[in-house]
Amino acid sequence: MPASDPGTLSPAERYARSRARGGKPLLDAFAARIDFGLDAFQIEACGALEGGDSVLVAAPTGAGKTVVAEFALFLAMQQTRAKVFYTAPIKALSNQKFQEFTAEYGADNVGLLTGDTNINASARIVVMTTEVLRNMIYADSDLLTDLAYVVMDEVHYLADRFRGAVWEEVIIHLSSEVRLVSLSATVSNAEEFGDWLQAVRGETSVIVSEERPVPLDQHVLVRSKLIDLFDATGKAATNRVNPELLRIARNSIPHNPSRRGSRDRRGGGSYHRGGAAQERADRPEVIDMLDRQNLLPAIFFVFSRVGCDQAVKQVLRAGIRLTTADERDEIRDIVEERCRTILDEDLAVLGYWEWLEGLQRGVAAHHAGLLPAFKEVVEELFQKKLAKVVFATETLALGINMPARTVVLEKLEKFNGEARVPITPGEYTQLTGRAGRRGIDIEGHSVIQWREGLDPQAMASLASRRSYPLNSSFRPTYNMAVNLIEQFGRARTRDSLESSFAQFQADRAVVDLAQKLRSQEESLAAYARSMTCERGDFAEYAALRREITDLERSGAGRADSQSRADRDSRAKKINDLRRRLKVHPVHSCPDREQHARWAERWWRLKKETDRLAQQINTRTGAISKVFDRVTDVLVELGYLSAQADGEMTLTPTGRTLKRIYGERDLLVAECLRRQAWENLDPAGLAAMACSLVYEPRREESEGADRFLPRGTFRAALEATRHILDSIQQLEARHRLPEGSPISTGLSLAMHQWARGARLDDVLVDADMQAGDFVRWTKQTIDLLDQLQGQPDARLARTARDALDLIRRGIVAYSSVA
Repeated sequence: MPASDPGTLSPAERYARSRARGGKPLLDAFAARIDFGLDAFQIEACGALEGGDSVLVAAPTGAGKTVVAEFALFLAMQQTRAKVFYTAPIKALSNQKFQEFTAEYGADNVGLLTGDTNINASARIVVMTTEVLRNMIYADSDLLTDLAYVVMDEVHYLADRFRGAVWEEVIIHLSSEVRLVSLSATVSNAEEFGDWLQAVRGETSVIVSEERPVPLDQHVLVRSKLIDLFDATGKAATNRVNPELLRIARNSIPHNPSRRGSRDRRGGGSYHRGGAAQERADRPEVIDMLDRQNLLPAIFFVFSRVGCDQAVKQVLRAGIRLTTADERDEIRDIVEERCRTILDEDLAVLGYWEWLEGLQRGVAAHHAGLLPAFKEVVEELFQKKLAKVVFATETLALGINMPARTVVLEKLEKFNGEARVPITPGEYTQLTGRAGRRGIDIEGHSVIQWREGLDPQAMASLASRRSYPLNSSFRPTYNMAVNLIEQFGRARTRDSLESSFAQFQADRAVVDLAQKLRSQEESLAAYARSMTCERGDFAEYAALRREITDLERSGAGRADSQSRADRDSRAKKINDLRRRLKVHPVHSCPDREQHARWAERWWRLKKETDRLAQQINTRTGAISKVFDRVTDVLVELGYLSAQADGEMTLTPTGRTLKRIYGERDLLVAECLRRQAWENLDPAGLAAMACSLVYEPRREESEGADRFLPRGTFRAALEATRHILDSIQQLEARHRLPEGSPISTGLSLAMHQWARGARLDDVLVDADMQAGDFVRWTKQTIDLLDQLQGQPDARLARTARDALDLIRRGIVAYSSVA
């Protein structure tokens, strides 16, 4: 339910809230600054933060989780030097938070680090992507000094199979003194995740809220009639399907059995009810109906970029206009201001005028293929209630602040890259979570468009379940291995990997044992310092005393059963040990017995620690076994050098690998070591870097190598592929999964862009939308930026020149710089 206005609360309710915050003066001061009363879960989470705990807050989209993050910022700013890092999974969300915090705390106090943007990095509040923080931890950056809080927004991203491991790396290796504020969507195993955070981070309060701040009314649109999904009579059990929908489903038969898959010219299905054909309403009709019922602004989730763009064109062709003259003037002013740095020659290529026409009518698309600048404008106009209808892919459901009054789902299935599959209950919850604007709407609305074959019971199950399990995607990488081994050593690194959420889920006991082992190892080190004697090695002296004691005890217990020769031999050993004891330098130390007490404690704890280590080694350490295989590969290739005691050190090539982040870290390092790219010019190096980061959305056509840059690039590509083959053969021998092949589908376009080609020519050759080209170019920039920091001066210079060539035009545009 929406938070109550403090002014409308009864004296008893105000007393209850004050009591809940009792002893939390900073929370009271923070609450006084905001315009609405805090909800119970916000009070609980903020109170835990003020009490010194880390927190995990799992709540629905739009519930107000970020209030807890804002309180962490408030706490940090009450101290003289304390800093707070706000991490987000996507750059668009980072940019949004940077702008919000700058408005609140001033430009001097807020910074932004997203890989391709570096603003005020030493500020008290720094917004960054999670990868940037991970890299800081590995480099032991000075920017970590005085860090008090880290906010991990959308922490459920650690389930992402491509980037999720970064979240776990940060959580495991961040200093234990830093308080962690983890914000998550509602997940079904929040308590399990919280238990893991408690195990690896210490005191962590888990706050789970299932309550939406704005209630959600769920409907099915049959033709132009909105029918409640659930029975609203008040007589039925909760979440019972509306009987009217069941009747429609029973009476629904194909309009023409001989053409079962046919659709009308407007793309809709049809069904019979009582013998009369009922067509699906087309989009202009749906928008008109929503407008008449005061259910705009609305987001239509289409699950296809092409579908989003076609939907906008369809609506505009129908003459839809949802804005007033004053709103159109305001829209035009905002668009022109935000896009003024884009070259005129590029505007036509980007479809600027058609896009502007749609915006002025209140209609837009939002998907990853759009130029980032255009997406940001759509988001801003939607937040200002100027854009009334947005056709979006599901990426909009992740993170960006774009709540609507209504969410429309045209289908309940999507293409996952291989086949059309039903959306999951978790995805349904994320998508419909956009419905209902806190402080504006008294309820949100979700609308499922009826189509032939839908099962009302299945729809109800989808809409009523909240099963969104959070599963780890953590796996050790080559870069992770060399960074952690240099910082902590191999043994401690291996132990730390036992603390991953992946291992926690596989075997929760191993995490508890590993945490206890690390704690005892720290105690062992403290005991060792306490027994240190300036006259000599007290551990050696204590070992002599222990050996004498053991021999005396064993002799006393077996005196009757031993021969005279055995007794004489034991007595000789004891006398010899006593002579060695008396001449030991430590024997004459006046503090000898005090050292000895610490030595005894060390010995007892060492026995228990060895027992714990043995327990861990005998368990299923899936993550540490993969780590062992990774290190074996690195030793074989010469990135790590194995020592006699089992520890490992980095070689010069290992230090090169330390500074290479990404899916192909080892391949890049091997190409540098073998000088596979030495003869590339800047454009060729840009094309090569692009081939290593690019992931095609679909299979590239055969013969793609015909469309590659000429000259030295092809020889370098052949050498790179040969190196990749050798790495994959080595990984296969060490039972590691094989990586994907190099994708050259964008290499020629990147080469042309680096050589100054026009945007329209590049996009045609790439067969790619502007937003996709910008995204892949920025990932290419990330890799080139790593290469320019390598010790090979010639290659570093080529990488710098390549960066200068491709960082231009729409790629160089930034809304926050």
